[in-house]
Amino acid sequence: MKLSILGARVIDPASGLDQITDLHLEAGKIIAIGAAPSGFSATETIDAKGLVAAPGLVDLNVALREPGYSRKGSIASETRAAAAGGVTSLCCPPQTKPVLDTSAVTELILDRAREAGNCKVFPIGALSKGLDGEQLAELIALRDAGCVAFGNGLDSFRNTRTLCRALEYAATFDLTVIFHSQDHDLAEGGLAHDGATASFLGLPGIPETAETVALARDLLLVEQSGVRAHFSQLTSARGVALIAQAQARGLPVTADVALYQLILTDEALIDFSSLYHVQPPLRTRADRDGLRAAVKSGVVSAISSHHQPHERDAKLAPLGATEPGISSVELLLPLAMTLVEEGLLDLPTLLARLSSGPAQALRLPAGRLAVGSAADLVLFDLASSTVAGEQWLSKGENCPFIGHSLPANVRYTLVDGRLTYQA
Repeated sequence: MKLSILGARVIDPASGLDQITDLHLEAGKIIAIGAAPSGFSATETIDAKGLVAAPGLVDLNVALREPGYSRKGSIASETRAAAAGGVTSLCCPPQTKPVLDTSAVTELILDRAREAGNCKVFPIGALSKGLDGEQLAELIALRDAGCVAFGNGLDSFRNTRTLCRALEYAATFDLTVIFHSQDHDLAEGGLAHDGATASFLGLPGIPETAETVALARDLLLVEQSGVRAHFSQLTSARGVALIAQAQARGLPVTADVALYQLILTDEALIDFSSLYHVQPPLRTRADRDGLRAAVKSGVVSAISSHHQPHERDAKLAPLGATEPGISSVELLLPLAMTLVEEGLLDLPTLLARLSSGPAQALRLPAGRLAVGSAADLVLFDLASSTVAGEQWLSKGENCPFIGHSLPANVRYTLVDGRLTYQA
């Protein structure tokens, strides 16, 4: 198919491009930006006047729930939801059933993602077998099967020597390790940030040191091993300060933050709503301000949804008995646009944190609009809004933003030049 997208404001953060121009696509690639190539005749056109054309969003953490948790979501349903949020590439974590620690599970996920065809899926392999933190998974076999990085989620290694050996092994093969730094003993049994809100509500707390103690250890091990590391789902101002210090020392570390952490604080829990029950927990306004500043400066180069869909029953019990997580990937672009609306970020910087930043963090072939690159892009309208939940594609409706009017509306999402979502 030959497709021309006409008159859009084309923003490519990776190259600094920001102008009203045309895009011409053929055979899944961008073949020209501006004038059409000689002899090119489009079989289809999109009139994009008034729309913004940007690289398809790259989300570093989207729980697809398949295999093993079909009541919560499937690869088909959650990638369809992702496309509605402007996402063309996503990484799925290893918390599946069975755990994503074998080539067979990796290949199953990739096969079903190709069948669904909604967006590109890049699996994150388990760093340890069964995520138990005791034996190293078959990292090279997983890499060869298609895993782009490795992590253990919040299931931390209890033995620091074992973790150190795992990092040294990963460094030997130039593999990227993803850390979710949270000290198990300090966080155990906690439901909310250990502060005034938790005290008022009588909820067991998780102190900021649960993150910073683990983060300090992990950064020292990264420095010792030389491994390429990405720190995911940071929640505290002191945590991102530690990342900034590590980057200033030249450590090869990147970081991301969950979008909802840039919007919400622990005060959202005041009515005991389980929709705000997440792990790691929402923290204070000061922490949120610290995260926002780190995103603005580029210390945190990626904003992710950390999408965790749940069936309705998972959020109906008293807060302490509910499962943590927010379903939000299909709101990724409209919800992120609130940061522009508030004046925190300009549009090109926001798009960088949603596309080129995450792509570079995990070395993914995505996140840019350039001649010869894959035609993965999103077209959205700044003049119209999205009413969250008006149409809902994810199996998980556990989203506190449903009913909110959000700035910007995703009109088209294209993967390899093929339309995967149209409003």
